[in-house]
Amino acid sequence: MHEVTAMLPMLAGVLGSQDRLGASHASLPDMALPDTDFDALARLAAGLFDAPIALVTLVDQEWQWFKAAVGTTETRMRIKGSFCAHTIAAGGAFVVLDASHHPVFRSRPDVAELPILHFYAGVPILIAGKAVGTVCVFDVAARSEVPKKQIDELRRIGDVAASLLKLKDETSRRAHREGVLLREQQRLAMALQAANVGSWLWDIRAGTVACDGAMMRMFGLQADGTASAKAVFSAIHPDDRAATFAKLRQAMAADEEYDGMFRIRASGRWLLGRGRVHDRDTKGVPLSFLGMTIDVSEQQDAVNRTRLLLKELNHRVKNTLAMLQSLARQTLRQTSDPAEFMAAFAGRLQAISEAHVLLSDYEWGTIRLSELISKQLRPYVSDYAEQVELHKDEILLGPDQAVGLGLVLHELATNAVKYGSLSVPNGKIVLTARGVGEEGGAVLHLTWTEVGGPPVREPRRRGFGSLLIERSLDKIIGSSVKVEYMPAGVTALIRLPL
Repeated sequence: MHEVTAMLPMLAGVLGSQDRLGASHASLPDMALPDTDFDALARLAAGLFDAPIALVTLVDQEWQWFKAAVGTTETRMRIKGSFCAHTIAAGGAFVVLDASHHPVFRSRPDVAELPILHFYAGVPILIAGKAVGTVCVFDVAARSEVPKKQIDELRRIGDVAASLLKLKDETSRRAHREGVLLREQQRLAMALQAANVGSWLWDIRAGTVACDGAMMRMFGLQADGTASAKAVFSAIHPDDRAATFAKLRQAMAADEEYDGMFRIRASGRWLLGRGRVHDRDTKGVPLSFLGMTIDVSEQQDAVNRTRLLLKELNHRVKNTLAMLQSLARQTLRQTSDPAEFMAAFAGRLQAISEAHVLLSDYEWGTIRLSELISKQLRPYVSDYAEQVELHKDEILLGPDQAVGLGLVLHELATNAVKYGSLSVPNGKIVLTARGVGEEGGAVLHLTWTEVGGPPVREPRRRGFGSLLIERSLDKIIGSSVKVEYMPAGVTALIRLPL
């Protein structure tokens, strides 16, 4: 305590030690803020020495910060020339009985001028073996001695301050970790909710199931976090319940993962459940079962749609093959020239193909009439906007209607290119399509009119193309196609129930 002159060169090195500063800043990020939790320690130190001033401080390289203070309203002071710097450097108790006679402190303003500080006693606050602060007292009266017992008690107060700092730091770190964990749990819960995933823990002996909110919603249960196992299993569709129980029992007995799909009775939604036994008693009897449930209704709907589409496709393929066989036979009967046969048959095949492409794009549902007309007529005109005039209502066609009408349009367009309005540069096709309500339901009235072509004469012999125009819609009850050979151009009147 008295070798102050020898200690002075050590001050800068000790105060600036990276190990000490690292311990201070890592553990005490809020060192500059006063903390009322330390007030009792400052009062205890003041009472122990019957001193008017007592401090609990934290010390960095330039400042000492007052976490608690008795007898002063200051919250910090520069460390240069302070008493506490020597306490930090000493690493133990540091006492100045009369600063006015001390070679280092007698020239300090608070020692040389009123009010005069004569007495100082301080002990370090040690964190990880490094002095990060002090507990100290000041008095305006000098003292002749300090009993060892007082210094020991002051040292104990310093130890309590260190313990309190470590406790607060650990509490802060734990709160931070818990905050991070809570945010992670919230993020995971949001992700599970967005993915329609619910989690559950079945207490087998208690007969209860702890569920998250997503699980409760999936099963149509009250969202209070816990439900009876009976209520959960009763929510499963009766047709799927026995199979679900069997898979759960098998998973428990074989210690395997449960994997099953079932419907919810109330909503009809499909759920995929996965899980396994979480723990067992000493005899191996299952105590709890942990699992997750995923809403797979959309995927199941997609599977069902695919099955229906495959069935529809199989049906369409059979119908198409039968149609193609008929087209091939009838086309072959009309011509013995292989090249002419291939041209006529390929065109009709292309007409069917175009309709199928459109229907495939719409998953064999309905397609717009305007799209079908465009697909069938564009190959036969050089300028679609100029040569095809369309007046229409918005009409939707089913698969049979689209394929049959596509063939009719193809045959009409082929004849128009060979003999009608599309065989001359200024000719055009005018189409009028109207949806009309009749007693049997909605009906399409489609009129095909050729304009600007050469004079028309009714053919002496009806070829297969004419028969195809009239019979392509035979599969649709109530449909009809009537072709009129007017001198100004061919007109076709098409009636098609929708």
